[in-house]
Amino acid sequence: MVKIIIVNYNSEKWIDRCLSSIDQAGLIEHTIIIDNASDDKSLLSIEEKFPQADLIKLPANIGFGQANNIGIKKANEQGSDYVFLMNQDVYIEPDTIDNLIKTAESNPDFGILSPIHLNGNGSELDFSFSNYIIPLQCKKFYSDAFLQKLAPLYEAPFVNAAAWLLTRRCIEKIGGFSPSFYHYGEDGNYCQRVLFHGLKIGIVPQSIIYHDREHRTENIYFDNTALVHQRKLIKIFSDPFNNQQSVSKVYISCFKMMLKSLITLKLKSLKEHYRRIRIYNSIDWKMISHNKKQSLREGKSFL
Repeated sequence: MVKIIIVNYNSEKWIDRCLSSIDQAGLIEHTIIIDNASDDKSLLSIEEKFPQADLIKLPANIGFGQANNIGIKKANEQGSDYVFLMNQDVYIEPDTIDNLIKTAESNPDFGILSPIHLNGNGSELDFSFSNYIIPLQCKKFYSDAFLQKLAPLYEAPFVNAAAWLLTRRCIEKIGGFSPSFYHYGEDGNYCQRVLFHGLKIGIVPQSIIYHDREHRTENIYFDNTALVHQRKLIKIFSDPFNNQQSVSKVYISCFKMMLKSLITLKLKSLKEHYRRIRIYNSIDWKMISHNKKQSLREGKSFL
């Protein structure tokens, strides 16, 4: 049994087509939607057009990862063999999930399987996804595609969580997304944890989705430099493979650079390092450390 999980937040632009594609695949009754306190008409559309879906309404926006965790936990408790995480702006083909499951059944060492991500109209690869299948990340994919001899499965160290098939074994070993991340970065950390615990990540060329996001113009989580830098730091110190770099060393290094900038009267550099100190101080390092320790243990962490 598979459960589809969608985190919904003001998805009025996409949700009808998203859920219609699921309905056409015969899986709308197996869909769990977690709404992050939307204030547009998306909820009304879901309730009127897709009442078969299991809709969970949250009183506040708790972020992408934590909302997904609610769905993952419920699916796991219901005995689901697979969970398909799907963005609200993603559309599937009728055989998208079936092809992923067939591949998973014959490759039990893979915890995450992803389809190919096309753009919203299917005219080309989703731009961000195309970076995950370059030869340095996904061996032989480009070559095999050019030679028209694609294999059933390609291993990769990371693929974004717009469309993930998670196996029950993966959930039992890894758990859910770390609460250290509010929005973005949680999928990179999850992939790190999957690899740390001995499972693999793969891309299935026979399975495709359409990720309808190419026309977005603003995104505070990428446009705000402080948020981007903060997220990078949290990802570094949440990485289970990172057992060398310490928070104190980061502070000491930055203070040294500030002092050097002051002595040499490089005011622009001084301001930059002062800004970094402020970003460091905005992070709850105790919480980050606690969550990392939890993620090092096998089990249903954060669920």
